[in-house]
Order: sequence, then structure tokens, then C-alpha cells
Amino acid sequence: MPGPRGRLQDNPVAGSKKVLLASPRGYCAGVDRAVIAVEKALERFGAPVYVRKQIVHNIHVVTELESKGAIFVDEVDEVPEGAHVVFSAHGVSPAVVGAAADRGLQAIDATCPLVTKVHREAVRFAKSDFEILLIGHEGHEEVEGTAGEAPDHVTVVNSPDDADTVVVKDPSKVVWLSQTTLSVDETMETVRRLRERFPHLQDPPSDDICYATQNRQVAIKKVAVDADLVIVVGSANSSNSVRLVEVALEYGAKAAYRVDYAHEIEQSWLDGVETVGVTSGASVPEILVQEVLEELSGAGYRDVEQVRTAEEDLLFSLPKELRQDAEGKRDGRALGGRTRP
Repeated sequence: MPGPRGRLQDNPVAGSKKVLLASPRGYCAGVDRAVIAVEKALERFGAPVYVRKQIVHNIHVVTELESKGAIFVDEVDEVPEGAHVVFSAHGVSPAVVGAAADRGLQAIDATCPLVTKVHREAVRFAKSDFEILLIGHEGHEEVEGTAGEAPDHVTVVNSPDDADTVVVKDPSKVVWLSQTTLSVDETMETVRRLRERFPHLQDPPSDDICYATQNRQVAIKKVAVDADLVIVVGSANSSNSVRLVEVALEYGAKAAYRVDYAHEIEQSWLDGVETVGVTSGASVPEILVQEVLEELSGAGYRDVEQVRTAEEDLLFSLPKELRQDAEGKRDGRALGGRTRP
């Protein structure tokens, strides 16, 4: 939860203090769509609305939605029969969909369309009897959902080192897919090592790592070169936020830390620091970034320079159950993907 701010001291450094603010940052279209889906479900059907897992991996977003009447559960068997349940942006397996139907739940699927694309790829390759090497983190909800589409055909590859030991039945019929929120560089290294062992390894028909993940990594690479310190706003269970810390360090930042809230910034991080890079993961509302900038301003980092590497204008339609209001009229918020305060 947010804590007291204004604790940081404006200590002198050798040169001038400034902030390099990465852009794009924060909410992507899939996250915005999912958050709006829960908000609209509460407006349309009233509280409580149940959500399987965290709708997106951000503690602030989840807490705000809980205050409005959302109830987060681990599995659908915790939801009262006949109630409304929203599936998170990370997607679910067919087994979860079936379990919800068996309980008579009124399901609203807020899976990011880019994750749905990977699910469809898994189904298609499985039907053609390909062995699927799914690059991703074992236990992550997105990986569980994708693997659940074709459990007999999917093997999860957690890291580049796993690529050296994974076993396949037929090296001539193998394809790789990936979790959408991974480090681009690490994923490509995993693919390179897989291809060394399996020369016939096929690529997915289109890039699986989402545009927002890639854009945020490109932006922090440019910032990191000139940053003494990088602060990434995002939660510990947000894969793309954690990756941003790693990418910042790999591309030249002298130090990099992840925080949920501005009050978590430690005075010692700023010792001798002239340039602070700031960014946020794809499930982070902009208000949390602005609070970090305010906290840094109190420590003398008032000169903020935006480092923009891409423009984002992608919008996704909301789940079909939520595109109209209670009177059947098209709702003005039928799209997700805007940058919101």
C-alpha cells in the first residue's frame, strides 16, 4: 500500500540532476481493455463481480478494483454458482472455461487479444502434430493458459539454459511459441540455442512477444545508456516489469530497481546519482509514475526529459458482453487502449 512520501533529501552531486522519462511506458491496450472490462462489469451487473486471478499484475490496480466491488479468486470453484466471473488478461485454458460453464457462471473473457493469438497458434500446430516448445516461465498464468490449449504437445522452456537440455520426440516437427511479456533478447537467445540443436525448428507465423513489451524494452535501452540509476514502476509478479529492470542493467544503467510505489525509493539509491531513468511496466497506471516523479523532484530531480522511441495508438474492442450499456445502446467506452490517468 502507498506509504509516506517526501522523505528524500536533495543532496548535492558532482553535476546537474535530471530525469530521463521513457516513452512508451505504462498501460498497453490489452491491460486497459481488461481493467475497463472489470469496471464496466461492475457498472452493468453490480457488485460483486468475481475475477479469476489478478486481472493484470499490478497491486494498485487490483486494490482499486477491490474497493469498487471486485472479488479476486484463484479458481472458478470459489465463485458462487451463476455469478459473473471475468477471466484475466493473461488468458485461461479450455479446462478453466469448462469448469466455469459447469458451475453456470456468466463468464466474461478479458484475455488480451495478443495472448489469444498465441493460443490459436498452439491449437493449430497441435492439430498438425507439431511438438511445441513454449518459451516462458513455468507457473505464469499466461503460460498455463497457452499450454492448456494443447497439453500433450507443449513443453515449457524456461530459459536459454533449458534449451540445451529439452528433449523432443521428432526434431523434424517442432515449433517455438513464447509468452508475450518476455525479454526480447533472452527469447531470441533461447531460440538461437534451440535452433542449434533442432535445425528444422519452425518460427511462429508472427512475433509472439507483444508490441508493448518490445516498445518498453526499446525505450529503456535508450535511457539506460545515460542513466546512473533506473527506477521501474511495476509489481513483483509482473513479468514485463521485472524484465525492464534486467534490460536496464544489461544496457548500461549503473543500478536499477523496481518499485510499486514512490515511497519505496531509498535515499541510498540516489547517492552520487546525476541522471535517473524512469519507466513503468505495461500494467501500471500513469498516476504511479507521476508520484515517482514528484518524489524525485523533492530530491532535486526537477529537470525531466522525455525519451520517446515509438508511438502507440492500438485499441482493442471490449468483450462482447460489455460493448453495450444496460439499455442496449453502444457504450462510449467500447474500446480499450487509451492512456488513462
